[in-house]
Amino acid sequence: MCETCTAAPAGASVPVVIVGAGPVGVTAALLLARRGVRSIVLERHRDVYPLPRALVVDDEVRRILQAAGVGEAFAAMARTGNGLRLLDARHRVMAEFRRSKQGPHGYPQTSMFEQPALERLLRDSLARYPECELRSGAEVTGIGPDTGGPVCVTYRDDDGEHQLWAEAVLGCDGANSLTRQAIGAAWEDLRFEERWTVIDVRTTADVRCWEGVDQVCDPDRPATFMRVGEDRYRWEFRLRDGQQPVRELVAPWLPPSYDGDFEVVREREYTFRARTADRWRSGRVFLLGDAAHLMPPFIGQGLCSGLRDAYNLAWKLARVLRQGGDERLLDTYESERKPHARHVIRLAVLMGWAMTGGQDGAAALRRRLLAVACRIPGLTEAAGRDLSPALTAGPLVGRHTRRGSRLVGTHCPQPWVDADGRRARLDEVLGDSFAVLTAADPSPSLNALVQGLGVRAVPVAALNDDGTLAAWLRRGRADAVLVRPDRVVMDVVPAGGRGFSGAAAWAPVLCTARGPVEETASAPLSGSAAR
Repeated sequence: MCETCTAAPAGASVPVVIVGAGPVGVTAALLLARRGVRSIVLERHRDVYPLPRALVVDDEVRRILQAAGVGEAFAAMARTGNGLRLLDARHRVMAEFRRSKQGPHGYPQTSMFEQPALERLLRDSLARYPECELRSGAEVTGIGPDTGGPVCVTYRDDDGEHQLWAEAVLGCDGANSLTRQAIGAAWEDLRFEERWTVIDVRTTADVRCWEGVDQVCDPDRPATFMRVGEDRYRWEFRLRDGQQPVRELVAPWLPPSYDGDFEVVREREYTFRARTADRWRSGRVFLLGDAAHLMPPFIGQGLCSGLRDAYNLAWKLARVLRQGGDERLLDTYESERKPHARHVIRLAVLMGWAMTGGQDGAAALRRRLLAVACRIPGLTEAAGRDLSPALTAGPLVGRHTRRGSRLVGTHCPQPWVDADGRRARLDEVLGDSFAVLTAADPSPSLNALVQGLGVRAVPVAALNDDGTLAAWLRRGRADAVLVRPDRVVMDVVPAGGRGFSGAAAWAPVLCTARGPVEETASAPLSGSAAR
């Protein structure tokens, strides 16, 4: 709690304060800025952490980076990965989970990168938005005690103590989150904790790899291996007594008796845990990323989950702050994201179990059963399809019992389309707001609803894509879909139907009290004026 905050706002006011300038915090700031919401990002470190950490994102997250305005720049630094393989103790392939080079979101389903490069890219982009300000060397010391808004944030820098008053605070401050403590949230332990060593290496050796991720399912020495860059590789090994030297650990991947260049960029021990916060929000204070959930890295979804948090929350918060949207919009952040985070954590724990088979007397039997299961036709393909299951019914996800329900809560695909005589990705055409995609001419009632929401109705035939959207609507037995700003299908018009059957539930939540708010000059973002 912040004991130094005054009873009434005495410092500068800003719509949003973001605690932490990692990839999640800066992406949240970019997504808000593109919707006209100003923010100040407070980061206690002076610069980007220089060593690699997160390495993998999926095609859904590539789409989020596109929405944040850095999609093309990220493409220039990313490498396409083949997916995931399970190897036995002798490095024989047990199963392959192939990932497509063109996923439904319009990008490779696995992309490899180095986190410091991504963070610099995000910060460079942030500097181009006048709506954002990054304050480095600013350590947050208190939040609250009132979290209902405006929320007092106290921080310390070289010039002393300062206060900011924010309409919302986003806690993107990692596993040891001060924000989580401030709202009184506690960890829920999902029962996985192991100590591993992570080794990043630079070498020009002919390292044996398949341009994807290898998981070695060896109870004595489980390991993860992947190529990151042209000459960069990562190995992860579970720790045990009598740890071997690095060269001995990685020898199975190197040419025999290799004695050439081999630079250990980083060797560090980590404790991999599976946890989620019991609450992700208190009033106008929210938890995102590692502040809200921790997961083992075995399926590469730690950073991905944090960026999904930012995408889910940003458009809702912008609608509330800029247009007087219903506060119930903000309630849907935790109710939509927490179940998905728990789902992904369970998958990561399951993969950890697959790598070892457990440590009890039945472990050997379970490993044999796993090897048999991996040979079942279609099983590995089904297991590797999509890490984002459909959202369950809620205020922003229609509830259906009739035809067309299979699309509700899923993501709209993103093909290339025609836009003003040029080829563009679908989201570039739809913009940052809601959209209605139609397979047929909209009915008068649908036109009225579209006008009432202030959204665009786009006939898919006019987009001149490769047929992806029309086929998607046919499979879903839908004449039209209402797509949210985060590209989740909120409701459908079933084939032959007249309108969105779930509108009575979601329309009141989307109602806004005013049009876009013009920012005043009373809350400047310049460093000196805002202190």
